[in-house]
Amino acid sequence: QVQLVESGGRLVQAGGSLRLSCAASGGTFSSYAMGWFRQAPGKEREFVAGISRGGVSTYAADSVKGRFTISRDNAKNTVYLQMNSLKPEDTAVYYCAASPSWGVLTSTRRVDYWGQGTQVTVSS
Repeated sequence: QVQLVESGGRLVQAGGSLRLSCAASGGTFSSYAMGWFRQAPGKEREFVAGISRGGVSTYAADSVKGRFTISRDNAKNTVYLQMNSLKPEDTAVYYCAASPSWGVLTSTRRVDYWGQGTQVTVSS
């Protein structure tokens, strides 16, 4: 059983930056592809960015490409999401996710474990 705990979400002005962190425990972190997803009020949970087990491969949604960067530190059992040039439409609860599958985690259907979420609010 893997436990995921996100942190770093807060209120920020448009154009600002945030770094989210997700600390994992209870499993072999390097055996999991990791991802970040988000859910805005009244909308479905959507993919934001994913990273492979070793961190070599990453992929980001078109809506955040060039602004958000996912990374991981397997020695610290932590995955990060660096968010730059934030927009009001980035406002959502951000969830960390883990999957034992190979490749980059990009789909909610492949997620085995979810964190509890962290709120990011971007004011205009």
